[in-house]
Amino acid sequence: MSILVTGAAGFVGYFLSLRLLESGEQVYGIDNLNDYYEVGLKKDRLAQLQAFDNFTFEQMDVGDRTATARLFADQPFSCVVHLAAQAGVRYSLQNPLAYADSNLLGFVNILEGCRHAHHVAHLVFASSSSVYGQNRKVPFATEDRVDHPVSLYAATKKSNELMAHAYSHLYDLPVTGLRFFTVYGPWGRPDMAYFKFVDAIAHGRAIEVYNHGQMKRDFTYIDDIVEGIMRVMKRLPARLSKDEALAQNAPTAAPYKIYNIGNHSPVTLMDFITTIEQAMGKTAEKVMMPMQPGDVPATYADVEDLMNDVGFKPETSLSVGIQKFVDWYQSYYGDA
Repeated sequence: MSILVTGAAGFVGYFLSLRLLESGEQVYGIDNLNDYYEVGLKKDRLAQLQAFDNFTFEQMDVGDRTATARLFADQPFSCVVHLAAQAGVRYSLQNPLAYADSNLLGFVNILEGCRHAHHVAHLVFASSSSVYGQNRKVPFATEDRVDHPVSLYAATKKSNELMAHAYSHLYDLPVTGLRFFTVYGPWGRPDMAYFKFVDAIAHGRAIEVYNHGQMKRDFTYIDDIVEGIMRVMKRLPARLSKDEALAQNAPTAAPYKIYNIGNHSPVTLMDFITTIEQAMGKTAEKVMMPMQPGDVPATYADVEDLMNDVGFKPETSLSVGIQKFVDWYQSYYGDA
């Protein structure tokens, strides 16, 4: 039996696959290697995974129904970690159909694959803190209502949660969704703010500071995200009886669970930029910009459920995480 990791050449998918491979697990990775950001970065991540004998890779798109069905029919996966998705809030304003194809159709194909492949014991999938929209209550807790997304990306992730619950309820499929809060670190995505800031500062360009710096984000280091996924993978949610669900005040009796994975310590955008400046030993030229469509003013994770159920909460400080990213960036790109 092996573990399927979709989006294996992506940021989180790469680090999770690496951790699993180093633990001796058999990993089957898939990725469509699209050009949303530089493909060379994805291929370089992938090359490191392919050095392991216990890693198998197939280039494919989860939006391809026939290919996805064939994959599940041919491979006996014990666990599926679904990380493949069209990412990015702002890009969803430019190319909405990419989100429908990957995040909606692709997710249905994964659910169908798990449903018909009876050897899949657990489906873990990536949701996002974006589902909280402009919720005013902080910190954001998984029991909060998330009915008003402010971007198509967020709407697709909320849809994933609803679709996953339906399959869990109907087919007794154990499913866990993880709401990631602003993941950062080495080998990260070039479309993310921290990557853009470091690249701009390294090349002497000004950085654009949205909402005039009046933003707060719960930045979560990649190692903490992976540790959370690893622990959740081992904890299969169980179907509850009606009495158990009532006694536990559970929102559902289905074998279904949602967790936040965040650093539970929001940082202002200006403090974030200062941390980058300190790590690089350079001062950024800043251009103040208004809030962008689809953005939210703050994110803040309540991780009490994660701590109670799997005994873990992210702890990596921003200064440590940013320094590790800057060190990697300078090594990878050769920029001072």
